[in-house]
Amino acid sequence: MSDARVHDSVPHTAGRPRPRRGALLAGSVGNFVEWYEFGVYGYFATVIAARFFTPEGGSETEGLVRTYASFALAFFFRPVGAALFGRLGDRIGRRPVLILVIALMTGATTLIGVLPTYATVGALAPWLLTFLRVVQGLSAGGEFGGAVSVMTEFAPPGRRGLYGSWQSFTVALGLLGGAGVAALLATVLTEGQLSDWGWRLPFLLTLPLGLVALWLRLRLEETPAFRHEGRQERPPEREVARAVVLGAGRVMGWSAAGYTFLVVLPSYLQNTLHTGFRQALLATVLADLGFAATIVPAGLLSDRIGRRPVLLSGAGLVVVLSVPLLNLLQDTGTSNAVKGLAVCGAGAVVGLMAGPGPAMLSEMFPTSVRHTGLGLAYALSNAVFSGCAGLIITETMKRTGSVDIPAYYAAATCAVSALALATLPDNRGS
Repeated sequence: MSDARVHDSVPHTAGRPRPRRGALLAGSVGNFVEWYEFGVYGYFATVIAARFFTPEGGSETEGLVRTYASFALAFFFRPVGAALFGRLGDRIGRRPVLILVIALMTGATTLIGVLPTYATVGALAPWLLTFLRVVQGLSAGGEFGGAVSVMTEFAPPGRRGLYGSWQSFTVALGLLGGAGVAALLATVLTEGQLSDWGWRLPFLLTLPLGLVALWLRLRLEETPAFRHEGRQERPPEREVARAVVLGAGRVMGWSAAGYTFLVVLPSYLQNTLHTGFRQALLATVLADLGFAATIVPAGLLSDRIGRRPVLLSGAGLVVVLSVPLLNLLQDTGTSNAVKGLAVCGAGAVVGLMAGPGPAMLSEMFPTSVRHTGLGLAYALSNAVFSGCAGLIITETMKRTGSVDIPAYYAAATCAVSALALATLPDNRGS
């Protein structure tokens, strides 16, 4: 299944302007809810570790490792969700599956906000939290493939990069929303209030957000591509599997660098560089702003000059800049303004990969397996290189004592990803 052949097989059928706008909204809002929650979980990782994973007398580091292990477990259920819901989406349509996954995500996230802690129910608390994380992982696995399929299949000719970039843009908005809520709570509440009950509020806020997303998806039309080509013969499983592995390799740098700079960063700043919770959140907000600023322009640029040069530029810049960036943050003599620009720039570089990434994956698979194929490629990459980022970085730093591990991790994964991206056909997005 060559890229060029699959690329050409993507239909240029586009809906009317109104359905296109509806598709962007319905696809985007689910991504916002999903990544808002994952951002909140990352930002409150230290609080969650104390509430759920640190029994009396346990160390903070051990609790944080367990918290990230739960974080990783949810990601390892993403490929299962991608296969399960992706197969449904390729058989019965994108719309019903997107409705189902947003309902599951909203329910599981809201329940986290009312869970009893370790102090109340003992060892049952981490198991309950982990179960809800598994449900979130399953639903998130079906979310990406369905949302990107809807956005790119409604896109007019020559605009798939732009339309697909909205998936990543709403990821940035979700992370910003989570960081904003966390920063607001950290400002208006005392540390004791935040640790005692304030951390629950961001999870409970998911309920109204999820209901809005559900309403928008109930109004969504099925995509023109699925109506016309969804019942076509599926390509051989071996070809699909090969494309899934290649796609996962192409987005592994985006996955790893994104989670390192946008989600793991707050805990790193607090536990390793000993900054305050508010300062760590401010740095994360700046990184998210840089991320959001480049996503849509990068997607649009990829429609004009091709996916490969934009994606390779992002991966290459991460390889070159990761260590200098971290050294700036570690240097006590560096001004806060320079540190702020550095983390903002780190987010912007990740945005260069996140903008064209969804369209690139969509173009690798024909309509009959697109929901499954691109969802699995993305989910596998995220399971290994995003979900495990916090666990790998925290545990490796604990064992080696090196504070540069986050930079090495982001640079190494982007270097490997660049090799896979170099195999992209050198043609413009169509």
